[in-house]
Amino acid sequence: MLEEILIAGFGGQGVIFAGKLLCEAALADGKHVACSVSYGPEMRGGTANTSVIVSDDPIGSLVVSRPTVVIVMNEPSMAKFEPVVRSGGLLIVNETLVPRKAQRTDIKAIYVPATELAAQMGNRAVANLVLIGALTAVRPVASRAAVRSALERMVGKERPEMLGINQKALATGAGRVEDMHLAASR
Repeated sequence: MLEEILIAGFGGQGVIFAGKLLCEAALADGKHVACSVSYGPEMRGGTANTSVIVSDDPIGSLVVSRPTVVIVMNEPSMAKFEPVVRSGGLLIVNETLVPRKAQRTDIKAIYVPATELAAQMGNRAVANLVLIGALTAVRPVASRAAVRSALERMVGKERPEMLGINQKALATGAGRVEDMHLAASR
């Protein structure tokens, strides 16, 4: 297994946290991982993206030029990164902030109203975890148990009051995608 994942959005949307979470979870599952981040000069509101490579074998390069999975959290990221998804790859879209559909027909696109779902939970900042939950429902880059455990390690000690809503966001994203697949199979 080799997955090259790119997560992109505005600074402040938790893009880098989401990448680190995937890395921690995949490591716990015994996978080889690599992560690199890129962000604009602004801390909040500028562009941010993180690349995560998860593999059964050692990783020789940190470069992700044709990702197998792209998660876009905003419209500028959709415009920039939809074209680079590898043919046959997966595009996960925060449809709350990205009103348009994917233009490509050679990739699978999943639309999750992540920011809207997070707002319904009381904290728009967990939209990133809604999308990570959606990813775990579609691609086994890391087991759900490993993602939950990594979340506990990363959030539980420093911000224990946030752990519950973060766990709920993961479950909500996964459930949303599973419900979509059930509806499509009927």
